[in-house]
Amino acid sequence: MPRPRQPRLTRQLIVETATALIDAEGLPAFSTRRLAAALDVQGPSLYNHFATKDEILDAVADGVTGTVDTSGFASRDWAAALREWAWSYRRALTAHPNIVPYLAQGPGRRPAALAMADAVYGGLVRAGWPPARATHVGAALRYFVAGSALGSFARGFVEDPELYAAHYPHLRQAHRLAEHQQSVDEGAFALGLDALLHGLAAEYDRAVGPLGAVESGQSSG
Repeated sequence: MPRPRQPRLTRQLIVETATALIDAEGLPAFSTRRLAAALDVQGPSLYNHFATKDEILDAVADGVTGTVDTSGFASRDWAAALREWAWSYRRALTAHPNIVPYLAQGPGRRPAALAMADAVYGGLVRAGWPPARATHVGAALRYFVAGSALGSFARGFVEDPELYAAHYPHLRQAHRLAEHQQSVDEGAFALGLDALLHGLAAEYDRAVGPLGAVESGQSSG
């Protein structure tokens, strides 16, 4: 009986498989040899589509960035647009946390990453932010979002009440954090984002003019 035909090797299939491998096994374990094995092809076949491993990683990172919604910068005030973008960006990164260290190196030549940066910077400048300050604002939000996606605060505490009771009395409820991961991590992100946006609103008022109250709440979370 003939063997089933393998799916035709395409850039999309390579990127999807690479993304799944990095999600499952982590960035340090990723290699073109491992990827070729997962695709059931010989290593050189990959180089018909990508010249280097870094090109594959760029495509994976850009695929993640491409899911981020920046449409608010074309229609919303800058604070609302930043809020929506931050939540969308966080969702994209927390879905694929293992690629975040690579993605955090910057956009490089990646089209989706450059398009996102262009949308954010352009929206801020159109709203009246001075160009240098617009750069700072975009960078500050990016630092905040990427940092939040690198790991879970709640899951960083072990579920061992005796550990805390014996030596860390102020952390006597810390063993319960992991079971409330989503509410703890998203609550912390919402609080930090609110604080950051309110601080930026005060800076905008000083540098440009009154904006009015910054909307609060998890509008895109």
